[in-house]
Amino acid sequence: MKYYIKTFGCQMNFNDSERLRGILRSMGYEPAQSWEEADLILLNTCTIREKPDQKVYSHLGEYKKIKEKKPTALIGVCGCLAQRMGEELAHKAPVVDLMFSSYNMHQLPELISQAQAGYRAIAILEEPPEDEDKLWDFPTVRDNQFCAYVTVMKGCDKNCTYCVVPKTRGRQRSRGLESILEEVRELVQGGVREVHLLGQNVTAWGQDIGLPFEELLYRVAEVPGVERVRFTTGHPKDMTERIARAMGDIPQICEHIHLPLQAGSDRILGLMDRGYVKEEYLEKVQMLREYVKGITFSTDIIVGFPTETEEDFEETLDVLRRVRFEQVFSFKYSPRPDTPAYSMEGQVKEEVKSERMTRLLELQKSIIGDIARSYQNTEQELLLESYEGGKLMGRTRTNRWASLRGEESLLGKVVRAKVTDSRAFSMECELLEVVR
Repeated sequence: MKYYIKTFGCQMNFNDSERLRGILRSMGYEPAQSWEEADLILLNTCTIREKPDQKVYSHLGEYKKIKEKKPTALIGVCGCLAQRMGEELAHKAPVVDLMFSSYNMHQLPELISQAQAGYRAIAILEEPPEDEDKLWDFPTVRDNQFCAYVTVMKGCDKNCTYCVVPKTRGRQRSRGLESILEEVRELVQGGVREVHLLGQNVTAWGQDIGLPFEELLYRVAEVPGVERVRFTTGHPKDMTERIARAMGDIPQICEHIHLPLQAGSDRILGLMDRGYVKEEYLEKVQMLREYVKGITFSTDIIVGFPTETEEDFEETLDVLRRVRFEQVFSFKYSPRPDTPAYSMEGQVKEEVKSERMTRLLELQKSIIGDIARSYQNTEQELLLESYEGGKLMGRTRTNRWASLRGEESLLGKVVRAKVTDSRAFSMECELLEVVR
């Protein structure tokens, strides 16, 4: 039996898909090279914007062709879109044989058995089940041998007015410290050198179990063999001085952070219910720069939130100029059902959103061009993650991709390299020495 998983959305979804692959492997399934040869097709969905929704329906329309050649093949939908739409999605897509949410991925074996018996296996839960922690008992199948995502919490207790996460992922639930550390130890024993801690609001980890996030950082870094630590995604409101100090104290923590801004206008931030104003955000950036020397930043920006004026948008551009992000993930506001912003008055016209997006991208292109030039001829530390065609690929501690010529035996090594050609989103280097 073979499976094929198509994943949409964030790193949390990709990590969930790694868990699903582990569950299927424990059931005797093997990965298919394409959906045409699969016995089970799963779409792990995102619903943060309208475009991923449309892509899911498009893929389902394509995948249903498999039933003509292989009537016993099963098609399933899971993830955030499944959680949000539930029976409505099942009604719109009769080709779906099984459907579940991120709450109950561990029930996949039971759902497959029901679908194979001829039943339509739909299991969308309103709340996380009591046995949700059983998911950690299954193995995880990862694509990257040396870098691994580790989910440390699920859900979010913030109330951003544009966001469906509390609806689709539930309220904040921190994974136990020992469970996390046990997984990290197993990963290191398997050859992983970089651990990337994941959560919808990762810096809020521990708030519901009486532990601070910085405690998790110290404990993960203490695991022998952990070479690097990263974490995504934190909320500016939860970025404390204690966390910043820990980032500066712990040598394994990389000098990069993703800190979502969303907007630079205090008025728009208030409508978004983000819990901070522009100057507070900039103060957090400055605090991190003081504690973590050489730190770089990436961020999320929403363009065209309801009632956004030209003056509001200029405030966002001002933050880009002042912070000089290494990467900006920008999106035109997309109204999501079941969110307060969905029914707000003052929806911005699509052509205005597009024009503002163009200006934002042009500004960021100029900024990243300057940043790229600043890397030229510098020496960088790389963890080499992949090899193809005589080239090794790795990332700097500041989260920039770089390539260099070398032997495949260098995979998994930390090396020092000189940047010989620096472009906007990649760099070419020459090897100077193997560090460890």
